[in-house]
Amino acid sequence: MQIRILAALLVILAHNRAVRADSTAAALTTVPHLDLNRYVGEWHEIARYPNRFERDCVRNIKANYATRPDGKISVVNSCVTPAGKTKKTTGFAKVIDKTTNAKLRVTFLWPFYGNYWVIDLDPEYEWVVVGEPTRKYLWILSRSPALDAKTYAKIAANLQTLGYDPERLSRARGRGER
Repeated sequence: MQIRILAALLVILAHNRAVRADSTAAALTTVPHLDLNRYVGEWHEIARYPNRFERDCVRNIKANYATRPDGKISVVNSCVTPAGKTKKTTGFAKVIDKTTNAKLRVTFLWPFYGNYWVIDLDPEYEWVVVGEPTRKYLWILSRSPALDAKTYAKIAANLQTLGYDPERLSRARGRGER
């Protein structure tokens, strides 16, 4: 009985958090359109806002996306831990804005979802910036393990116009600017 009550409370809390996040959604804009077929594949983390679920990741931080027959996107995140072991986390994402495809919800532990919004994107899909409406989370990803200094500076400068603080970014270890 106590487990059911706890589970119900967790679902209510997750729902309330999602409602709060959605109420601030108008303040953060996404890219006008995301071509999911071009987006899928491997991405390397260049920088991120520090977060608890990546605290054991020290290098080779990657995300791999693939389309699924049900229309969702499979997500496999991987990294190397301080002990030198590869850590993998598997989940899926679903598009919540079919007009732009740029707003997704991702889960690694169903029924809990997080916002995954594409807020800046290279026209050639060589780099991307992913955030969410509360601005608690942020990632800069690249198709290659390093991003040139000029491009990184341009992305960081644009983050301020999106309401993010580039000073909070933590660069991925083991990666340098080209």
